[in-house]
Amino acid sequence: MPSDEILYEVRDSIGRVTFNRPQARNAFTFDMYPRLGEICANVPDDGSVRAIIMTGAGDKAFGSGTDMTQFRGFAQPEDAWAYEDRLDDVMVEIENCSVPTIAAINGACTGGGAAIAALCDIRLASPSLKFGFPIARTLGNCISANNLKRFSQVIGANRLREILFTARLIEAEEALATGLVSEVAASQEALLARAEELALRIASHAPLTLRATKEGLRRISKTPDVDDRDLIALCYMSDDFKEGMEAFLAKRKPNWKGR
Repeated sequence: MPSDEILYEVRDSIGRVTFNRPQARNAFTFDMYPRLGEICANVPDDGSVRAIIMTGAGDKAFGSGTDMTQFRGFAQPEDAWAYEDRLDDVMVEIENCSVPTIAAINGACTGGGAAIAALCDIRLASPSLKFGFPIARTLGNCISANNLKRFSQVIGANRLREILFTARLIEAEEALATGLVSEVAASQEALLARAEELALRIASHAPLTLRATKEGLRRISKTPDVDDRDLIALCYMSDDFKEGMEAFLAKRKPNWKGR
């Protein structure tokens, strides 16, 4: 993968991922997916990264799915299975990312781009948002059952059926009304500023609390019978918990270390 197709930098404890193919509406090559998975899987546990923002380069798209030219070599079922397995692996890494993830969505957010945004913890949008999976009128492929389950948990099974069958795109007003996004900023510039502001606020909070909350929510999405004793011990036995108590009693700001 060319090194500039996904840009990643860390500043002020915030990781910033930019899908950088604006000439192709940030369509993903096959190699871009595992690179994103690597970023999410390899967040250091030393507190140097406390939140991740994902966005798309240019002013047209967050991500418009997989670049169609990538599929020309498909000749047998194994090619399709391998592609869906690769995509599933990346979705797992996004879900399992140890820090909160924020999708700052401007413009087209379709196919694989919509999949990535759907699995981020917080989604913000600009008025130009167009979100969905219009494969019934474009490629004619399908979404794996694992991903159908994931997306139905985000937007609801009935709405997912409707947008898949009609191949329509959800726009900003509907996305906000249905909870698909938590905010719609006035412009792309305002969107990026709001994502930064929110990420910095998250970065100021107790890292272990955020980690345990993320993991607890992930577990209950998979099974109703969850063992969370390790998460409880992680927080209550931490230096941060002691620091939080002492800081609260002393009426000062806590100095979180993530341990």
